[in-house]
Amino acid sequence: MSENIRQGGCSCGKCRYETNSNPVRARVCHCRYCQLRTGSPFGIGVWFKEENVKIISGNYKKYKFVTESGNDFETNFCEDCGTSVYWKISMMKGMIAIGGGTFDPPTFWYDISGEIFTRSKAKYISIDCAEHFETSPTYKPVKSDDDRFDGKKQK
Repeated sequence: MSENIRQGGCSCGKCRYETNSNPVRARVCHCRYCQLRTGSPFGIGVWFKEENVKIISGNYKKYKFVTESGNDFETNFCEDCGTSVYWKISMMKGMIAIGGGTFDPPTFWYDISGEIFTRSKAKYISIDCAEHFETSPTYKPVKSDDDRFDGKKQK
């Protein structure tokens, strides 16, 4: 297998993918959407150009919603075990994010370039990376989310 080819998938093994390049970026996201999507304090998105990701197998269920900034967000998860494998955001045209923990070992081979939405970051988390954003460089709210999504109320 080439050094740039990586594979991964869901917990039960039915949903599998392959990437064939280095990622464009890898970021830790502390937004409420990722906290709820993962059930943890943050999500890790390893971003690739769509043409560098091949879905090999599995039945993915999609969940779509509109973010506070008005972007369409589509997460794709295994319909059997529920693992959130990959997602797309309309503002990131031609890009796909792979869940950082879904790569086969060595799982965490990528470097984290930054963290976003630190306004809702758990106080006990410390990420060693170059970029730290209270929201994100593209954050432009156009609507209000209900209170369970409001990262400003985490302080």
